[in-house]
Amino acid sequence: MTEEPPGWRALLTRDGLDTLRWIAGERGAGRAASEINSSLRARGLPADQVAALLTQALLREKARTKFGDRAEQFLFTQAGLEQATRSRVAASHAERFRAAGCTRIADLGCGIGAESLALLEAGLDPLAVELNPLTAEIASHNLRVAAALLGRPEPEVQVGDAEQIGPEDADGVFLDPARRTAGHSNTRRVSSPDDYSPSLTFAFHLASRLPTGIKLGPGFDRELIPDQAEAQWVSVDGQVVEMGLWFGAAARPGVHRAALVLNGATGSAELTASEDSADAGLRELGEYLYEPDGAVIRARLIGRLAADLNAGMLSDGIAYLTTDQLVPTPFAQVFRVVETLPSREKVLRRALGDRGIGSLEIKKRGADVDPAALRKRLKLRGDNHATLFLTRSAGKHVALLAERC
Repeated sequence: MTEEPPGWRALLTRDGLDTLRWIAGERGAGRAASEINSSLRARGLPADQVAALLTQALLREKARTKFGDRAEQFLFTQAGLEQATRSRVAASHAERFRAAGCTRIADLGCGIGAESLALLEAGLDPLAVELNPLTAEIASHNLRVAAALLGRPEPEVQVGDAEQIGPEDADGVFLDPARRTAGHSNTRRVSSPDDYSPSLTFAFHLASRLPTGIKLGPGFDRELIPDQAEAQWVSVDGQVVEMGLWFGAAARPGVHRAALVLNGATGSAELTASEDSADAGLRELGEYLYEPDGAVIRARLIGRLAADLNAGMLSDGIAYLTTDQLVPTPFAQVFRVVETLPSREKVLRRALGDRGIGSLEIKKRGADVDPAALRKRLKLRGDNHATLFLTRSAGKHVALLAERC
């Protein structure tokens, strides 16, 4: 069992929670962590408690990107926060179980409780299990806070090995297998799916009996995806955050590949198919260039998107689409191609200078170049902004000057 970090036990006390609220107020007033440290030490708090309190305060600030304003009331570990599902994504998981008719969902390996929180908010009953005792207490705190706000009974978090406890009397199962070595900080990713906890063998066995969801990394080996599973890649504001495998009633009939795109500005949209789609055919560079969302690329649905856009591939194996039509889509960023520039660096620098481009976004696929280093060498100057694509068109290296649509 992982050794408990010194000072963290104090976070679970009333005094500890009150002090965290005080720290949040001081941080909001602009006080530096070093000043707050001095104030806490002047109160006579031990150094390990002060370190734990300040670390927790910083984790709460960081957690706002995943949990919003609720983060101010929750507790976190560094490793738990890193692996915790964003609240919007967890809500979509809970909705799957609700649509499948499940009411009691075993959250096996619940971590700090992100999935159980979403289940609770969806009106479902989470049965949470966590191996690490401190993490389990933190999950209990978070669920207690949420249950009080919702006026619902506080769910119990069982401490133990999920593989030993199992789903008990649940009618649905969610697993977020640990993909890092055990611990609260300084964790590293495991090298083999066999090292996941709970193991994938255990997870797939449950999936053969109950509606099941398994959260995995977006780079999970596709060869290990079971034929009967629905695989859904999820991106949030342009960042691919997970790949979920869904089984039984939690999976959708006829859907085996899906790309869910969540965006703060445009909401949510999803592209689905019964299987990987073949890439679209090549076509000459058109007026518009489409950069598919990472979830679409991971799900291998570029061809499906191309068909919707009446677009073609810019080059074999390059995830850029091109067409002469402007078709707004949530599944790709769209650029208007302004000009094809010389790809030789010296000539390119002169061309950008002549156009007064001082701010340049550089995107590349199929080109061996470091965008940051290139940007520095280009010695940009001027008031204009543009996007530069370094890629291949019909197999040849090209530099495309473009503007966002």
